[in-house]
Amino acid sequence: MNKIKLAIVDDEKLIREGLKMILSTYEDIEVVGLCEDGRKAYEFCKNNSVDVVLMDIRMPECDGVLGTKLIKEENENIKVLILTTFKDGSYIDEALKGGASGYLLKDSSDELIYGGIKAAFGGNVVVHPDILNKLMVKENEGFSEDIQSRTGLTDREIVIIQEIANGLTNKEIAEKMFLTEGTIKNNITAILSKLYLRDRTQIAIYAFKNNLVS
Repeated sequence: MNKIKLAIVDDEKLIREGLKMILSTYEDIEVVGLCEDGRKAYEFCKNNSVDVVLMDIRMPECDGVLGTKLIKEENENIKVLILTTFKDGSYIDEALKGGASGYLLKDSSDELIYGGIKAAFGGNVVVHPDILNKLMVKENEGFSEDIQSRTGLTDREIVIIQEIANGLTNKEIAEKMFLTEGTIKNNITAILSKLYLRDRTQIAIYAFKNNLVS
């Protein structure tokens, strides 16, 4: 079995060790590193094989926002999953803009954290259900018609954005819309260009912010 190589980043040693103890009980997770701030996590990821980073957001030396940016700039294939509290709204937005795959609350259950790691590893956006509203700040009234008039998005592209936010892969979207996977990829390229976004994660965040998904 290929295990998910996980690095845990938190400035509190007790939390680092506790998370390692809990997550090491899952057969498909291997905790390969413990780091105390974002820069140390970046250095660790540069020199070691890491699939997912579970990243605290508030750390004194180098916070999770900068840590996420550094890691993603070095290796965009590494997934960064943010650990946060209800009070971290601005941090969350910045981390997501920097390439984070989503966020979990620090008081999440073991199963939710495990599921979040698996989902992030699979390329999905992870959003804790209790604070989804933090991302759903409407830039306008949120109607897709208005978004289309401002961005030039087509009806098909709006649907693809919604399906990406719902966690579907390109193949699943293609099957659902009776299109080829190549057509979906071309449409996603067009979406990224029209919205000035970098990747699928940012497309999903855009959908949440503009109330395109419930």
